Amino acid sequence: MVSARKVFDEMPERNRVSWNAMIVGFLRNEFYEQGVEFFREVVRESSVSPDQVSVSSVLSACANMGAVEFGREVHGVVVKHGLETLAYVKNSLMDMYSKCRCFDHTIKLFRIMGDKDRDIVSWNVVTSGCVTNHNFEDACNYFWVMRKEGIRPDEASYSSVLSASASLAALDQGTLIHDQIIKSGFMRSSCVTSSLITMYSKCGNLIDACCVFEENEDRNVVCWTAMIAAYQQHGCVNQVFESFREMLGEGVKPNYITFVSVLSACSHAGLVEEGFELFNSMTKTHGIIPGHEHSACIVDLLGRAGRLDEARRFIESMPIIPHSSIWGALLGACRNHNNLEMGREVAEKLFYLEPNNPGNYVLLSNIYTNNGRLKEADEVRRLMGLNGVRKEPGCSWIDVKNKSIVFTAQDKSHSRTDEIYEILRKLEELIESEGYVSETQFPNGIVEASRENSLWYHSEKLALAFGILTLPVKAPIRIKKNLRTCQHCHTVLKFASCIFGREIVVRDINRFHRFTNGSCSCGDYW
Repeated sequence: MVSARKVFDEMPERNRVSWNAMIVGFLRNEFYEQGVEFFREVVRESSVSPDQVSVSSVLSACANMGAVEFGREVHGVVVKHGLETLAYVKNSLMDMYSKCRCFDHTIKLFRIMGDKDRDIVSWNVVTSGCVTNHNFEDACNYFWVMRKEGIRPDEASYSSVLSASASLAALDQGTLIHDQIIKSGFMRSSCVTSSLITMYSKCGNLIDACCVFEENEDRNVVCWTAMIAAYQQHGCVNQVFESFREMLGEGVKPNYITFVSVLSACSHAGLVEEGFELFNSMTKTHGIIPGHEHSACIVDLLGRAGRLDEARRFIESMPIIPHSSIWGALLGACRNHNNLEMGREVAEKLFYLEPNNPGNYVLLSNIYTNNGRLKEADEVRRLMGLNGVRKEPGCSWIDVKNKSIVFTAQDKSHSRTDEIYEILRKLEELIESEGYVSETQFPNGIVEASRENSLWYHSEKLALAFGILTLPVKAPIRIKKNLRTCQHCHTVLKFASCIFGREIVVRDINRFHRFTNGSCSCGDYW
């Protein structure tokens, strides 16, 4: 771009084409701010007026920068020069607002477009925007309306709706879309194939994820990474490393995201030495500079192994300012190992870095509670309220007869509540007869009865009881949860899989837990 700028500056006369060439060049080379400045000059230049190329390019720069205020200024330029009727410009405006987290503006622009003006790009922008803003059901609805209106999906369409299906754990819908992809000839697209692998994996169907991968003849780094991530999420550590070695053997170079999955597998399997070896190879062998995600994996790896002092030294030796996710990994380790002193110090850092993150308050409160410091735990919750921070309510859902039934902790809204609670009371008696004691006794000998009682009615246990009531005998019970599964629920689900002779599959925010015959696929390491 330096040479291009030199040629541009030496031009005796500059027209719209030369100005656009510079703006597009800056954008392609990710020099977004320079592209924006050039556009400002175009607006100021009396002899040149913006066109759809310059406007769409600078809107793309705004989208990548998150510069919504300047994006609004560009919107004004669009209206001033009568460019708002052009479909290409409309789509660029919608995309800019969507990526700048002003999705309501995207929807407004989409709705005022005429049916004839909506092309595949328009539909893709609104569908992917729904996914980005976690409106997964809306994303699926837009996809099916688009199909009804006779518009053929492309790679981007399928990738977005598969991502939405994965987040909803909507396996039936994902399978239906897979059939459409086969018929439309998009199975050769690595983008679509990797999305299919991820969809099947997040819906708990690792077998079909593997089948899609094996049937793909053109496996690039995106497909390999999707498969490695699937194995990691399901706790298949050996397959993670086998796939990683096979990928390298085929000459495919791992990327930034590949290493996140492999290092995460090391963390969840307690493979400290292997994790450090891979971490060091990123720069030395593969030329990839470790990012915050990789460093967080190393801290998590050391933390899970109980090596908290080493984890802290690792953070303090980092050449860059540690991201909140890295301190968050250490705080989680302090909770797991009841390190009150370090946990308190780390939490203070996190309260400064991200004061509105409820997870940090909850972790510190749990550390206090587990150490019998109930007064301090209450104080943390009070501080949470004073700062206007609200904990995301835990909820679990289970699909029965094509309907998703949602439960929250101590939920009594269901018509079969009495039966659900009776099953859990019987389960509690059976488990206690096996010698299990709830983890609610603190170091000073206090047992909090109310806490023990509430633990038995967490959302995933209610979903479990409902599954036992409604699903066929011996049928697998599949539960989804929006938060991490707690230790008590994890232990109870292991017992339940043995007592009822059922396979119980739980997808929490981190990974899959497959409970069979009294054990979990995670090896109690999650």
